[in-house]
Amino acid sequence: MAFQTALTIKETIANIHSKKYLLPSIQREFVWDVDQITQLFDSLMLGYPIGSFLFWEVSPANVKEFVFYEFLRNYHERDCRHNPKASIIGSETVTAILDGQQRLTSLYLGLMGTYAYKKPYMRYDNPKAYPLRKLYLNLLKKSDDDDWFYDFAFLTSDECKNDDSHYWFFVGDILGFDKLSDAMKYLQKVNSYLVKIGQGSYDEDKAEFATETLSKLWQAIHADGTISYYLEKSDKLDKVLNIFIRVNSGGTPLSYSDLLLSIASAQWDDLDAREEIHSAVDEINAIGRGFNVNKDFILKACLVLCDFPDIAFKIDNFNHTNMMKIQSEWSNIMAALREAVTLAARLGFNRDNLTSNNLFIPIAYYIKHIGLPANFAASPKNAENVRIIKKWFVSAMLKRVFSSQPDGVLRPIREIIAKSDGSIFPLEQIIERFKGTNRTHEFTDADIENLLYLKYGQGDTLTVMSVLYPWADLHNLFHIDHIFPKAEFTERKLRKMGISSDGISDFLENFNYIGNLQLLEGLDNTSKTNKDFKKWFEDNLPAEEAKTAYRQKHLIPDGVDLAFTNFPEFLEAREALIIDRLKKELQR
Repeated sequence: MAFQTALTIKETIANIHSKKYLLPSIQREFVWDVDQITQLFDSLMLGYPIGSFLFWEVSPANVKEFVFYEFLRNYHERDCRHNPKASIIGSETVTAILDGQQRLTSLYLGLMGTYAYKKPYMRYDNPKAYPLRKLYLNLLKKSDDDDWFYDFAFLTSDECKNDDSHYWFFVGDILGFDKLSDAMKYLQKVNSYLVKIGQGSYDEDKAEFATETLSKLWQAIHADGTISYYLEKSDKLDKVLNIFIRVNSGGTPLSYSDLLLSIASAQWDDLDAREEIHSAVDEINAIGRGFNVNKDFILKACLVLCDFPDIAFKIDNFNHTNMMKIQSEWSNIMAALREAVTLAARLGFNRDNLTSNNLFIPIAYYIKHIGLPANFAASPKNAENVRIIKKWFVSAMLKRVFSSQPDGVLRPIREIIAKSDGSIFPLEQIIERFKGTNRTHEFTDADIENLLYLKYGQGDTLTVMSVLYPWADLHNLFHIDHIFPKAEFTERKLRKMGISSDGISDFLENFNYIGNLQLLEGLDNTSKTNKDFKKWFEDNLPAEEAKTAYRQKHLIPDGVDLAFTNFPEFLEAREALIIDRLKKELQR
């Protein structure tokens, strides 16, 4: 393995763009965020070293023996995180990157690509949450962040507006400046802008900073031999894999799933492990309203569903024999996981309210144990089984049985399921197995009463609502609604109603608790909106039969005045009904 003549960044980017440089299947995915990318460019401008690289030259005679992928050209946090498979012509020599993929991808995205990450507070499934951003450099002043000298930023087309202290230069344009004089010509535009905003005067400090900044960027991209690399020419995959594991112990940490995926990619012969596992993650995360599983979850599920005695997440458990079994069982594993996650989605769970992805694994194991019936969750003949599975799911979730060391739960549950005849999910045996331990599935009276302190917007609130409304198919559109409208609980409105000062505190402290929440279908919630509950109840349910049915369905106490000013008495009476319902559903 010899050290080669250093390349410029422009040469390197050209080789990536022309697909001369590719990624081996053992490489992990791109994981850097915008801060890491901008810091890399800041280091280049400051003349700091960015580390060496390791390239692997694969001869044309051996290219077909391996799988290669292209670099990401436009990163999208939701829709484009996976590298496309490369189309290789057998007569070509391939240069694959063993060490430095994160840095090289970052350079490419900054100079020629885009980076779309989710905006805060917007829904995961909203396309507008991911605006395209390109890398810009402010030519007028240094960064306001003490950790950076130069002001690099990924901006949308609407955000890169110039003002007195910002002149945003699209960093990719530097590639078109073949000579330094081209950059100097561009600076005439900057100087004209400075004259314009200075109303005829000229800020020499900003002009000097712009000249130095653009000159350094040109030097870093076109002139400096920044990409120092070693070249490995061995065609033996075992040696290459060993090198890859060693060199990737630095930089962005190589997670177990990255490492194990590399091993799987090297050992699977009928399937492409990288593509299969990445596709599995995407497919499961797209079920229902979306989930958030990752490679670690998929690999852990493989260990459990293949009945390996040891399910610990360690390299020894992904030996050649085990990897071959996982490959042979892959379609069954995916079928079981798909049905398990679909069941959870039908129960109303998604990425926003699920506390542990490990909850899927026992359900998937059970479904695989009974022969992978199609449409398990939707089939009417499985209704009772689904009800029992839901009871386990809710109990395990609320009791946080997977909060630490999940193997201590997964192994015993797998053993219980494996010994069962499969006719019904073995809930009672699972409860008995963990009775008296810190993984207990049982609810004491105190546990039940504590559930009353759940509030609107908390993840566990929907879980408890699913228990109070066992008939509701939460896969459809249901809303958690404030029975007494939230809009009425303001100090000004309460005082206007004649509520005392002490009473106001009581009203404001309690209106968001589960005692004032109900589950309504979308249209019902739209019709109710912020109407006074007593008036809405009387106007929309004129018949006594309808009133009685609504009270039973929503646990509305009978014999209690539904006037807004009677909220404390209503809350106390309804909480008593909720406790009774929860005890009936959650206690043995």
